[in-house]
Amino acid sequence: MSSNRSAPSPKVYGWCPGALRPMVSGDGLVVRIRAPLGRLSQAQATAIADLSRQYGNGLIDLSARANLQLRGVSPETHGSVIAGLQELGLLDQDVWRESRRNILLTPFWQEGDVSHRIARSLEGALLAAKDLLLPGKFGFVVDTGVKPLLPNCAADIRFERSGPDILLIADGTQVGCPVTVDTAEEAALDLARWFLEQGGAPKGRGRMQALTARRAPPPAHEVPRCTSAPQPGPGNTASGQLVALEFGQITAKAFASLAEIAPLRLTPWRMLLMEGARDLTTLPGVILDATDPRLQVRACTGAPGCLQALSDTRDLARDLAPHVPEGQILHVSGCAKGCAHPGPAPLTLTATSSDTFDLIHHGRASDQPVKETQSASALRAAPQILTKGR
Repeated sequence: MSSNRSAPSPKVYGWCPGALRPMVSGDGLVVRIRAPLGRLSQAQATAIADLSRQYGNGLIDLSARANLQLRGVSPETHGSVIAGLQELGLLDQDVWRESRRNILLTPFWQEGDVSHRIARSLEGALLAAKDLLLPGKFGFVVDTGVKPLLPNCAADIRFERSGPDILLIADGTQVGCPVTVDTAEEAALDLARWFLEQGGAPKGRGRMQALTARRAPPPAHEVPRCTSAPQPGPGNTASGQLVALEFGQITAKAFASLAEIAPLRLTPWRMLLMEGARDLTTLPGVILDATDPRLQVRACTGAPGCLQALSDTRDLARDLAPHVPEGQILHVSGCAKGCAHPGPAPLTLTATSSDTFDLIHHGRASDQPVKETQSASALRAAPQILTKGR
């Protein structure tokens, strides 16, 4: 599909924010926290909520990379946030080390299991490989449970299980190379170097999927990947209770309330895993019902919180959620970047100006619309516009 014609081109940064290198947004600095192994103790989570309330605007995001983002931090209070994260053991020594820890680990890992061991060794290997000049967004997924759970999460190099094998996979391919826990880290670095040698990052930018789309998989990548498991929803699991956040955001007050109950694991599904918790029926600021219609909608921060966004998104997303057909996904994007849902969605609304949107079927936020310039009020008044003609 061609690019969306009526929306202006947004700015692409080519890197992700961190704690040491925050990103300027419409409501202040976005300070991203990359929790080791995606886990926060109760004390750490409580302190993060305090930092958000004291030095930010009291809103916390959970990103698609299972990282937390404190919003509304000012340049004057950023130093205090950094000092607080340092005390909590949640701060890297420098920006380079912070960006290297771009590893997404299945939230269902257990101490000493294959996923845990590979993630630990891979992190150390990446920090030691100072000669490996990877793009800022180059990332890894470690997902070696019985069936993969993270195939739709953005990554360049993946570890998955296929039957008895642990596979190293170049993103965009359906085959992998068998590795062991002991050889995994070295094999991952070799694959990253192959990516660079094959011209995957001209001018310092690029992704593995774009490279593998135009050439064959790397040598020795011949074992088929396993069929993935469906993404879990809110509810009990063997590791604890999953609770969902509306559009991936929670107030600091509600976050602190959750921290009183259990340690928290961060997931890429805009959900928190409350470690060891079961059958909790009333929790502040979260979605517990797996049939809640808001779970079928993806919406970015929108205006005015994001400088790239042309319109508010979440009020419209909330209003349209009950009208999304069962089993479908509606993506409401404040601009053509489509940060909340980078891949194609059955239904997408891309803002073109304040309170106007283009409607796209089975595409990304930047794709050609089937209907241009739909007002937010018209969509609310006649939500059947979303699916008409499909």
